[in-house]
Amino acid sequence: MESTLRPEPSAVELEIGRIRGQMEQGQFGAALEAANRIVAQYPHNRDALYMAAACQRYLQRVPEALETLDRLEAFHPGFSRLYQERGHCYVLLRDAGRAIDAFIRAVNLNAALPASWAKLEILHRMTGQTENEKMAAAHVATLARLAPQIVVATGLFCDGDLIPAEIIARQYLLKHGDDVEAMRLLARIGLELDVLDDGEQLLEAVLRLAPDYHAARFDYVQALLRRHKHARAREQIEKLLPIEPANRTYRMSQASILVGLGDHEQALAIYRQILSELSPPTSDHQAQEPGPRPLRDEALLQISIAHSLKTLGRQREAIEAYRAAAALRPDFGDAYWSLANLKTYRFEQSHIDAMRTLEAAETTQLADRYHLCFALGKSLEDMAQYDESFQYYARGNSLKKSESGFRLDSIESNAREQQRVCTPELFARLQAGGCPDPDPIFIVGLPRAGSTLLEQILASHSKVEGTAELADIQRIVLELAGREMHGVVSRYPSTLADLTNEQLRRFGEQYIKDTRAYRSGRPFFIDKMPNNFRHIGLIHLILPNAKIIDARREPMACCFSNFKQLFASGQEFTYSLEEIARYYRSYVELMHHWDSVLPGKVLRVQHEEVVDDLEASVRRILDFCGLDFEHSCVEFHMTERSIRTASSEQVRQPIFKEGLDQWRNFEPWLGPLKEALGSEFH
Repeated sequence: MESTLRPEPSAVELEIGRIRGQMEQGQFGAALEAANRIVAQYPHNRDALYMAAACQRYLQRVPEALETLDRLEAFHPGFSRLYQERGHCYVLLRDAGRAIDAFIRAVNLNAALPASWAKLEILHRMTGQTENEKMAAAHVATLARLAPQIVVATGLFCDGDLIPAEIIARQYLLKHGDDVEAMRLLARIGLELDVLDDGEQLLEAVLRLAPDYHAARFDYVQALLRRHKHARAREQIEKLLPIEPANRTYRMSQASILVGLGDHEQALAIYRQILSELSPPTSDHQAQEPGPRPLRDEALLQISIAHSLKTLGRQREAIEAYRAAAALRPDFGDAYWSLANLKTYRFEQSHIDAMRTLEAAETTQLADRYHLCFALGKSLEDMAQYDESFQYYARGNSLKKSESGFRLDSIESNAREQQRVCTPELFARLQAGGCPDPDPIFIVGLPRAGSTLLEQILASHSKVEGTAELADIQRIVLELAGREMHGVVSRYPSTLADLTNEQLRRFGEQYIKDTRAYRSGRPFFIDKMPNNFRHIGLIHLILPNAKIIDARREPMACCFSNFKQLFASGQEFTYSLEEIARYYRSYVELMHHWDSVLPGKVLRVQHEEVVDDLEASVRRILDFCGLDFEHSCVEFHMTERSIRTASSEQVRQPIFKEGLDQWRNFEPWLGPLKEALGSEFH
């Protein structure tokens, strides 16, 4: 994995380092004063609060330390060391029961805490819990066998300190070579940093060296899932399940794989079986095994159940499951947004008031906060309270963007490079290449442009199968691009000019083979990944007989609809009106290029025309795809199938025109969007 770009430490980070040095020298009074100064300026700072609590304990001010830890937990409930520190406090207070509870919570979050395991061994011995004492002793021995650097780095990783963990792991590997623990840790860091291809390859190397390393194989399953390689992920999870058939984490991953493959019924059966098994631990002081932890968050499980029910069109049951998730965890922003994202659900006033309160609460986590903002934006829009609705949409977008490192420049430059490389001469020279299979129908464009409606129309045909937004073209792009390093220009799309006809055929055959897992036997299938518009040149070269449909929507309506949508993943350009407009302009410019160099290759379907004259549009689409007219395509809303996108409930209803100009309700606040789009787009 290429080394992560590390920013220079901030002034606060430098001060934290200085305080850490004071504590190592036993200067706890001075360190506490310095930590409190940071907390006064940055009340949520995790490290300053933690250091303040530790200093208070060392100064024998245990009640104050516990109060500080309570504040820390309110802001950072997943930080393992706060529970370890709480355990140390309760040891000083001679409260063995609470100390054990705290240390167990620490190791359940982070198994690489030798001090917590050592304390648990002693406390279990003192309280006569022989089996738990043996288990803790085994963990102490396991950690003692590992390199101290890897134990430290793993602890940092578990608490989200990825960059320092990466530095330690990488330096250790440079000195010690193929250490499977260090390689696995570096792979896990890569997955967290979204460097998925390197993470996958590192885990493959680990499993070649240690094929019986089950935790690494489970990490490999997660890497394959993240890369949408569901068929391979299924092969790997099926190697783990016979070893631990009752492992809930394995079974949850199995269900996620089935969801990815479109088998929601079987996934639901697994989710519901796990839900029926959930119960409190048999002992208040029973620790979980380290590694993949059993799923105990029923709220997350209810969300998974609800998502599958929604995809299957079972809206009433989905609503019940979403509500159950919110009841289990009242600040669970995703549960409220998922209800709003049904597009047809209406919140009661009491629920809207509760969401307002939760969103404003200081302790609400960032992800929950922006989910609540988008839910409130949709709820208030439904009530025609457009001013306040827009304020929540704008706040939600700003919060979401704050955690994103997305930069639009690289996408714009890549689009320009596509236009430079993909010329009529290139296509003429390579016209004999590619895989001749006519099976795929690509629907491309921007999200929220009517692509789900087109998919539902086509999937209502007896010869066409709807699949999903498949990631297979993007994987080929990554293979062509090679290793991407900071400051180095990607080899794609310039590398297209160097490919042979045989290589193009191989890529096309690879696409057909890899997508077979999502099909059930119909002659044609739909790949609805919208961002594939950027790769139409590649698609034409590797699959010359594939059909490509561009789903287009009126610019203001399309752009603002994206601004209102909180996507489960990807589509990072949608969280700024300016960037949405820039992306739209780049998209239109690139589509003009494809029309110029590949005339007739792409069918443009304007959403407003489909709504205005459905049957004529259906006939035009089917004719382009070489399909006979079937009236079921006009009655698309009658077709029962899984639909995974935000428009799933809308396309299960007859077509309606009311939504075409909804953006005009927000026109007073959309001046920046109009300006960024330019006069030619409105």
